[in-house]
Amino acid sequence: MGSQQGQDQDRDKFARTAFADGPRLLADIGATHARFALQTAPGVFRSVRVLRCDDFEGIVPLLRHYLADHAEVALHHAAFAVANPISGDYVRMTNRDWQFSTDAVRRELGLSTLLIVNDFTALAMAIPGFAQEDLMQVGAGKPAANAVIGVLGPGTGLGVSGVIPTADGFVTLGSEGGHVNFAPADEREFAILQYAWREWQHVSNERLISGPGMEIIYRALARRNGVEAAPRGAAEIVAGALEAGDPLCLEVLECFCGMLGGAAANLAVTLGAFGGIFIGGGIVPRMGEWFAASPFRARFEAKGRFSNYLSDIPTYVITTPNPAFHGVATILAEHLRGRSGANTLMERIGNLRHELTPAEQRVASLVLEQPRMVLNEPIAEIARLADVSQPTVIRFCRSLGFQGLAEFKLKFASSLTGSIPVRHSQVRTSDSTHDLSAKVIDNTVSAILRFRDQLDVRAIDRAIELVSKARRVEFYAMGNSRAVALDGQHKFFRFRIPTGLYGDSHLFKLAAELLGPGDVVIAVSNSGSLPELLDAVDIARAAGADVIAISNSQSPLARKASVCLAVDHAEDSSSFLSMISRILQLLLIDIVAVGISVDGQHGQAQGEEPHRLLISHLDS
Repeated sequence: MGSQQGQDQDRDKFARTAFADGPRLLADIGATHARFALQTAPGVFRSVRVLRCDDFEGIVPLLRHYLADHAEVALHHAAFAVANPISGDYVRMTNRDWQFSTDAVRRELGLSTLLIVNDFTALAMAIPGFAQEDLMQVGAGKPAANAVIGVLGPGTGLGVSGVIPTADGFVTLGSEGGHVNFAPADEREFAILQYAWREWQHVSNERLISGPGMEIIYRALARRNGVEAAPRGAAEIVAGALEAGDPLCLEVLECFCGMLGGAAANLAVTLGAFGGIFIGGGIVPRMGEWFAASPFRARFEAKGRFSNYLSDIPTYVITTPNPAFHGVATILAEHLRGRSGANTLMERIGNLRHELTPAEQRVASLVLEQPRMVLNEPIAEIARLADVSQPTVIRFCRSLGFQGLAEFKLKFASSLTGSIPVRHSQVRTSDSTHDLSAKVIDNTVSAILRFRDQLDVRAIDRAIELVSKARRVEFYAMGNSRAVALDGQHKFFRFRIPTGLYGDSHLFKLAAELLGPGDVVIAVSNSGSLPELLDAVDIARAAGADVIAISNSQSPLARKASVCLAVDHAEDSSSFLSMISRILQLLLIDIVAVGISVDGQHGQAQGEEPHRLLISHLDS
């Protein structure tokens, strides 16, 4: 009874999450330990747990083990910080024999969103939100406002990153700066470098300024000092120095902290990090107050002609528990804000509107009410519609921190699409071939970016599953949509799936009457309201077939289908031929085709020849 009551309380706790779509899964996965939490509100991390990576064969068993205690919690979004360079979907960890596809893990866990970021990118993103109690300052110096910040931290490796302030947030640097060459500062460090050279031709900072590096320093100094020393791990060396006062361990820590000070100084002068240097990782916070009196700060400022330059830059140790959670949560929140359509620049305009002059407020109202129109039109038309002068439009842009209208439009377009800034403009009869070509391309790219951020990945997963297992697939489409259906028929048939295409409304009903369980109809229609198509869909569903609609999400076709792959791009098809919608429909066909091919590659037995066609988006 007590156990059941505890589970009910746990469910209630997560049911009261501040997020409309439930708690978010966060993880900080290092080479040695993995830390997990469920975020229920900004800055609120529950069910924090630390697991040893050695106890698991891969990332999925690790995740399954943590999630087993939260089977009743519905999770839709997750973000993981991983101690590894991140480039593309496939991650091969350098400090562990783990490799995985981000999207495969997402699908395995049934998530709508899964972000994988470098652990020090996450740590860097957390820094702007830290309070004084989250940090321990080492030495003097005062941070400059709106200045670059440097981040580094020794653990199993040496992470390095930076934070650059922008007009409406921060940008983090994806860096592998831990792999720069180690440079000794005195004879003792040169002796350590010579010892490391016996094992490696290239000795980076990470080889020495890390947990494994501390063990190398220990062995090198024991050899240099002519003493017999029992093997010790990094944690044992720290404990030997701080708890037992062991002379060799103390010398190791002094040498280690001096090396870290030199690396921090190099990072500071490289980035111009007047916002401060912040130290994370798993080693330094264990040293506590001893680190503040270590050689770190003296070595940091020992830069010859640039000593005064560095003396003004503050250095901090990050002492708050699980700091990467804050950063990875911020990255996930920014990603989801972009997908939901919210954007920080629109919020800034709304918040600042009351501080503007009455004329500038009219420009702000126009921007908030008709953002796409403002992007499309020249300054003269914006001024006319807002009933202000052209200089007032410029003053409005400058009030927001931009040099003029062009810079404002560039940033505003980026915030609206959530990605690459593009224009969205009507082609005019006076446009040159160059201009109309650019506008057609820009309009299409803009639509694709919005489409990407609105994708229903669960619907796509379901469509891939249906088509992969289908006994037969039939496409029903007319007019402009028939080209999309023809493309799908060509692709799916090459996957050895029996595939047909019907483009005549009189044949839809006849074809549907021949279907049965295990068959799939893919109905493509912009309007989704053709009566003959809807009748055929009813017949197919009654016969036990599944129907995938590629159509407007609010259409009658979408409501009748087993699953809808929505294309909600608005085009006046009564007056114009739909062009962009066709491109988006073709993209959906491509996404499903890639998904089928991926399923085929994953599903084959070892040694079996691939039974799915490799297509251009896949590596071979």
